Amino acid sequence: MSWFKKRHKDKKKKEQEESAPAVSEETPEGEQEEGPSAPEETAPEPEQEKEPESPSPVDRSGVEGPEPGEEPAQEEPLRKEAATEESEEAEPDQDEPEPDESGENGARKGLFRRFRERLSKTRTGLGGMLENVFSSSAPVDEELLEELEEILITSDLGIEAATALLDKLRQKIKKKNLTQAADLREALKESLLEMFKAPGEEQLPEEGPEVILIVGVNGVGKTTTIGKLAHRYIGQGKKVMLAAGDTFRAAAGEQLEIWAQRVGADIVRHQAGADPSAVIFDALEAALARGCDTVLVDTAGRLHTRVNLMEELKKIRRIMDRKVPGAPHQTILILDATTGQNALSQARIFNEATPLTGLIMTKLDGTAKGGIVASVSNLLDLPVFYVGLGEQMDDLREFDPEAFVQAVL
Repeated sequence: MSWFKKRHKDKKKKEQEESAPAVSEETPEGEQEEGPSAPEETAPEPEQEKEPESPSPVDRSGVEGPEPGEEPAQEEPLRKEAATEESEEAEPDQDEPEPDESGENGARKGLFRRFRERLSKTRTGLGGMLENVFSSSAPVDEELLEELEEILITSDLGIEAATALLDKLRQKIKKKNLTQAADLREALKESLLEMFKAPGEEQLPEEGPEVILIVGVNGVGKTTTIGKLAHRYIGQGKKVMLAAGDTFRAAAGEQLEIWAQRVGADIVRHQAGADPSAVIFDALEAALARGCDTVLVDTAGRLHTRVNLMEELKKIRRIMDRKVPGAPHQTILILDATTGQNALSQARIFNEATPLTGLIMTKLDGTAKGGIVASVSNLLDLPVFYVGLGEQMDDLREFDPEAFVQAVL
């Protein structure tokens, strides 16, 4: 080692130099001035042994003194600051929720942003395929329209609804004399919006509570959606009663009771296997006695092909009308958006068994084929009241067709 041949003529100094290599070899560039204080340099040795575990070009520049152990600590805040700057640039919309509380305009922007965030799968799926069409320089001809029709069919819009949508689009193409693919975006938005049934004005009963019958097959998130609905109504200052009419599934009543405790709603439930009509009758009686504003009635999840269970719905409606005239005031079908065209067949058969007034689409954030929303609303002429965009309490959102179409396209 060349630095051993420095000016140290004394034997004692040579002995110190002979004992120094173990320390100084691990601390390269240790100048002769540091030689006498070599024992003090033994403290940084563990830090220098650990540094190679994170192979960084900074390691070599830090071995001259005690700074190597300090440099990583100084770099971390810099990295955090850089990360926060990147996150602020990557998420420019995070500051937008503030206008939500200041009027209808801000609330609409907040709703559009929520739709855009939660419909990312649909936007990248259906929206991505449509974007490829709109960004092309192809002329508007039958070949292009057939490509559009194929995209819409595969997005769970279905053949019947896709055909109706293309007919509307053709009329707009002729009326506005559209010639390029890029011109079709706005025309398609308008045509899609025309497919959604607008909800009518809510007509509350003059006396007694509003009774809402909830129906749907097993697995669509019926009990959870009822809990979220109760949370919304209680937030509006209403007193809510839950009727645990699903007595066939053992845990259904317990789950609904947990939701009632969580959101602060009243509940009437019987033992498993009890007559659902008796449970609902008692719930309506209790709601009248307690002055409740809204009664949400859970029913057994039934396959739309089970005739006997569908007949039971008719019996439940008769019992309701007997106790509260005009009830149920609304009958809402809950559909799972991820089931695609099967949701359409469920809606048709339920609508035959018990006239529906509206729909709730759950798990819309979990599908890349959001066309089923427009398909069901258009073919059954039913409004979509709410859509499920996640698992949180506030993730049941009022459906806004314009925000939905904007978010997808």
